[in-house]
Amino acid sequence: MNSKISQNIFTFLEELKKNNNKDWFSSHKSDYEKAKADFLEFFQAVHSEIAKNDFISEPKIYRIHRDLRFSKDKTPYKTHFGGYFARRQPQYRGGYYLHIEPDNCFIGGGFFAPNKDDLHRIRKEIELNGKDLDTFLNSVKAKKLFGGAFWGEELKTAPKGFEKEHPYVHLLKKKQFLLVQNFKNEEIFSPDFLDKVTTGLEAMRPFFDFMTEALTTNLNGESTI
Repeated sequence: MNSKISQNIFTFLEELKKNNNKDWFSSHKSDYEKAKADFLEFFQAVHSEIAKNDFISEPKIYRIHRDLRFSKDKTPYKTHFGGYFARRQPQYRGGYYLHIEPDNCFIGGGFFAPNKDDLHRIRKEIELNGKDLDTFLNSVKAKKLFGGAFWGEELKTAPKGFEKEHPYVHLLKKKQFLLVQNFKNEEIFSPDFLDKVTTGLEAMRPFFDFMTEALTTNLNGESTI
């Protein structure tokens, strides 16, 4: 199992960015298949490391074809490789993501599009116990790895039914709860990149534990699963 990112992944993606059309892609299909296989092998190594200490589903690789139905940009292919695996529901919540793209490599984790009921339950948990989440975000490790903040969309003011002056209104306004750690190109090819990815993903666990507690219990602390 490959524990390093192959240079040919970057080479293929850089060329694809310059030649993002079906003719070029078709004539370089073998290059794509090799780059995809190398990415999958590395991502499986990441999955194996995280599986040692977490309950997770099988890894999935996103399609390279773009969904053009609602986009003004009609270039047919993504210029990155992305992989995802979730924690096993219903007992565990959250998911892990790896994004490899020249000049835009990162790992991410969290809740991209919580449904209405889950979002309300998360906000109620923040209303009652927001200090725990705020303490995590302001920890030395979270500040170093994730900038001490969630990435994602948010409301301009407090959501309906919540106080505008709540001490954690900055968390209540969130519509998405995502942690992101960025990497420079030179880090991707370093011998310890797998360790860096694993360390970053494992550092998300206190956040996932907070969310899991909220989404598997009611406001009385009784299990809902």
